[in-house]
Amino acid sequence: MAVQWFYGLHAVQSLLENDYDRVLEVILQPGRDDERIVRIQKLCQGHGIHVRTAGKDELPKVSDGGQHQGVAARARDKRLPGENDLAEHIESLGHPPLVLVLDGVTDPHNFGAVLRSADAFRVDAVVITRDKAVGITPVVAKTACGAAETVPVFEVVNLVRALELLKEKGVWIAGAALDAKAESLYSADLTGPLAIVLGAEGAGMRRLTREHCDRLLMLPMGGWVDSLNVSVAAGVFLFAAARQRQAPVKKARN
Repeated sequence: MAVQWFYGLHAVQSLLENDYDRVLEVILQPGRDDERIVRIQKLCQGHGIHVRTAGKDELPKVSDGGQHQGVAARARDKRLPGENDLAEHIESLGHPPLVLVLDGVTDPHNFGAVLRSADAFRVDAVVITRDKAVGITPVVAKTACGAAETVPVFEVVNLVRALELLKEKGVWIAGAALDAKAESLYSADLTGPLAIVLGAEGAGMRRLTREHCDRLLMLPMGGWVDSLNVSVAAGVFLFAAARQRQAPVKKARN
């Protein structure tokens, strides 16, 4: 299994709190003894993980010039569960699931930001594709600020098959699309078992993915631009769903 360096206070702390078995060692910037660093040191001590002071220029090197915030962890890559695990996960939930499906998102900063929103709005599962998509990389983990370890992420080989599996479990599939026939997000009922599908940056959903959606949703745009960055769109759609699911949707009177 491949090994990578994960960096940043939130990313490393979340890794130690939620998936410490993957961590091989932690390195710290010399002279750091602030509260967050002390917390990380105590977590390492409790889990028997080796901690050492980073060598000269080592932190900038292992973080590839990213904002390491004085800490990095060498850890095994995360094995993401697949389609069968997704089915079991959906069945185990004691409430109507809220699932986010990403069709070919390749930018690590976007994916990390999406995971952060997924954590904030209590998404039950995020589904990504194995090919032509970014996985849980150090940049994703840093951008997600810990959410890469708290949000259940499932990696599937065939996205259409995964959508069909969700349908078999009673989950309705709603795809985000710029389409005159799409229902406005403002009026859509987002309660009940629901999967929201967002397409790749620029290209949107692929044709087969779109064809397997039960409904299409659009976010009305009031300015000159006609679409949002995928991470921003994810936050808007998930906020709308979370808001409705906290209270019954009021039906219009006849």
